[in-house]
Amino acid sequence: MSMDYGAFDTALKAAAGEDAALAAELRASFVESAKRQISLLSRSRCDANWQYSSWRLKGLAASFGATHLMELADQAGTGAPGDPVVIRELDKALSEIELHIIP
Repeated sequence: MSMDYGAFDTALKAAAGEDAALAAELRASFVESAKRQISLLSRSRCDANWQYSSWRLKGLAASFGATHLMELADQAGTGAPGDPVVIRELDKALSEIELHIIP
């Protein structure tokens, strides 16, 4: 599935205005926070930790309008702890966000 950057870019532009440096800093902070939650997911072995981390990631994604990442985090929350397929999909979606440059 291709990433839809529209809502994410709109959220960054709303927060940073025309300040490209601030937009880059916000993107970096988002990516760092999301990586932390994905790392916690990858190390989760019980349902409670898995669900908590997936909900945190979903909330973070929602606050920035990263709808694809939000959907994947929601999918993770209903899956089995440590599911490597979900972790790979989350990593891939986050990499796309990290590498996307706002036009």
